[in-house]
Amino acid sequence: MGKFSALSLAWNALSHHRNWKRYWQNPPLAKKYDVLVIGAGGHGLATAHYLAKNHGITNVAVLEKGWLGGGNIARNTVTIRSNYLRDESIPFFVKSVSLFEGLAKDLNFNLMYSKRSMIDVVQTYPKMREIRRRMMNGYLHGSSYSPIDVDELRRRIPALTGGGSASRLPIIGGMVHNEAAVCRHDGVAWGYARSASARGVEIHQHTEVKSLLRDNDGKIKGVETNRGTVLANKVAVVVSGHTTTITETVGLRLPIKSFNLAAFVSEPVKPLINVIVNCPDLGVYLNQSDKGELVIGGAPDAGQSFRRDIKQTVFEDAVVTMLELFPAFRRLKLLRQWGGVLDIAHDATPIISTTDIPGLFVSCGWWGGFKAVPAGGYTLAHLIATGQPHDVAAPFTLDRFRNLDFIVESGTTTAR
Repeated sequence: MGKFSALSLAWNALSHHRNWKRYWQNPPLAKKYDVLVIGAGGHGLATAHYLAKNHGITNVAVLEKGWLGGGNIARNTVTIRSNYLRDESIPFFVKSVSLFEGLAKDLNFNLMYSKRSMIDVVQTYPKMREIRRRMMNGYLHGSSYSPIDVDELRRRIPALTGGGSASRLPIIGGMVHNEAAVCRHDGVAWGYARSASARGVEIHQHTEVKSLLRDNDGKIKGVETNRGTVLANKVAVVVSGHTTTITETVGLRLPIKSFNLAAFVSEPVKPLINVIVNCPDLGVYLNQSDKGELVIGGAPDAGQSFRRDIKQTVFEDAVVTMLELFPAFRRLKLLRQWGGVLDIAHDATPIISTTDIPGLFVSCGWWGGFKAVPAGGYTLAHLIATGQPHDVAAPFTLDRFRNLDFIVESGTTTAR
């Protein structure tokens, strides 16, 4: 893997940038591997990277139905944060944020990582009590959350001219999460793919997994794809909203449901917002990209769905609530919109686990998992390699559903 540097940039400029090496190789698909990872999104590629880097397991193939980075890794609002509520969740996301902070150096790839901070705009006293509870619990695990008054809130977000005393829900205060950041989502996918490929991992795009395969003794033995049968002793299903589509081919039912989560961006404008704004009372969140677009998201669809487009009512609700806080934005034009399929566990907490089928692993239930990509891949690779869950992911196994030991995170924040 060629190393990116100022010197390599200058050297390749002499050839008009025609001699750069491919980011990842395109080898023929073999008949058998040690590990198969289904899904070349952020979590799947991160898993392959850490399997090779941390555990020396390189006979790995990542199988992707579409193209690399074309799924949910490209369908999110690029928010990174650790301001969760539960004792089990906070250390995991603190780990993920810390990995994100050093990820560009680790991968030798410009991820356009930008530490912005997140400001929660609070409009009701029950929500303020809930967020203060999160603040105090976060301090126990290294995730900061600090209250600010309305004057300081408006000073930090000058464009926030709505929510006055005459509003339906006037602003009563705010909370700042200093560790929050944004990062280029496709850069994360490309960086992990480049690093994994350089260590011997194979990435096979346009390789659709039709079904999982079990041996006579019940263990996993591989997958059936549109390019034939591929064998492996260990298979990891990391396919976001389509997890159940794959696992049900061997009769494995999981406690997750799939929903559509939509987002949209405005036309580029001059810098207006230099933080991530989240309003949990209204159900809208936004940030401004490096290109000047306002990236806006809202609540997921009310019902189950495998759609990947945007529902008009959801879009209208997000716009209406955004304009309550930022009335001047009504003059902006919509540039593009999209939706992503999320699988959400019954307790709104992710699953990183072995299954009842020996050799089969799942990573699912992320409810918007971009912020968890590094830690998700790091801990799943540890589980695959050692057979034991990593300390920060130990509470996220399927055993919690058997024992009714739920980790209920639903409703802690809008910005999933």
